Amino acid sequence: MHSKTSSSTSAAPALIEWEEQGESHSALWRSESGIAPPKRVVIGDDQMTADSAYRLACEGTAILWRGDFQNARQLLQAVARRIETRPKKSAKAKAKQRSAKADSSTESPADTPAAPPAPAEAFNLHRLAQSQRARTLGMFLLPLDAEYAITLRRAPVVKEACEEAYGPAAGESVVSLREVLGLVGAHEWRKKGVDVEALGARIHPYYGVFSPVRGEYVKLVADQPLPSKELAFDIGTGTGVLAALLAQRGVKRVLATEIDPRALACARENIDLLGYSQQVKVLEADLFPEGRAPLIVCNPPWLPARPSSAIEHAIYDPESRMLRGFLDGLAAHLTPGGEGWLILSDLAEHLGLRTRAQFQEWVDRAGLKTDGRMDVRPHHPRAADKTDPLYAARSAEVTSLWRLVPA
Repeated sequence: MHSKTSSSTSAAPALIEWEEQGESHSALWRSESGIAPPKRVVIGDDQMTADSAYRLACEGTAILWRGDFQNARQLLQAVARRIETRPKKSAKAKAKQRSAKADSSTESPADTPAAPPAPAEAFNLHRLAQSQRARTLGMFLLPLDAEYAITLRRAPVVKEACEEAYGPAAGESVVSLREVLGLVGAHEWRKKGVDVEALGARIHPYYGVFSPVRGEYVKLVADQPLPSKELAFDIGTGTGVLAALLAQRGVKRVLATEIDPRALACARENIDLLGYSQQVKVLEADLFPEGRAPLIVCNPPWLPARPSSAIEHAIYDPESRMLRGFLDGLAAHLTPGGEGWLILSDLAEHLGLRTRAQFQEWVDRAGLKTDGRMDVRPHHPRAADKTDPLYAARSAEVTSLWRLVPA
């Protein structure tokens, strides 16, 4: 997915406070997910065991690290393994727990196998587990000085990565080790770029802007015959990958819209690097620019749920707001004979978060009809990973390019 219409601006600055060697300390707290600073903080060093760290983190006590940076990474990995391998309630125990809340019956609840959770319940449980895991692993904290240097032994240089995510430094700060590793990874992606086969070029995603790693949706846009080469709108352009693809296919003018500041800067840089700045204009707008076009493309977030971090704005669309906003405004922005290309996965349908009938109702209510559809199955590894809690839905997923026209 490449679209995002919710701003990922960080929350207002907050302070984290702790006691160290009998003295009170405070520093700027940084969290791209908007998580509040931990209330309880202890000092950790190379003498701390993984079991101790795991227990503290599970209790909600943060560990401000003063030891070796590489040892902190190893400790984080050890705690992650403990999270993955901690005992889970058996199906029989879950069945007993559910039965205890219900009226007694003649059948012994212990002998009744637990029914698998419904897809929506499985999705919510999966997100809850992810959230709890992130919260626990987020309890390992690092100090940053006024120049974004990690003041620990064997620490990497993270100044550039921090500046890309946070902007100029503003005094000493504290951040989670997990977030720093994410910043460094995003910085490497930005430097190296992501190879987009359908574009025949590399796209350089910014931190917090979804990377076009799932190339099948890009290929849908590459293979669909163009209704016109005069003008196209790309709604929620993200990295600018689809706007660049339309320009490469010969569309003379492309207006690409975004509302997220990072995505705006990211798209503009990618368009410039690819040499399409004369054809493509990246505009700050919520959904549509002014006017009409013979082709309007949109790849909104695919799942109707609330995002919990900056990057998730490209995946989760609360109450399908962007999807519905695109559908409701499409007819009024198409020229006669024009087409809207909606790129959408049906994963939400397999997860029980949205039905096909509901989607069709929104299309009908917007005064639209489907004039064709192109489908593709995903190629990413999780679609074939049977250990994934959402495997049943992922393995059935289809991504479609819906050609929508006024009814």
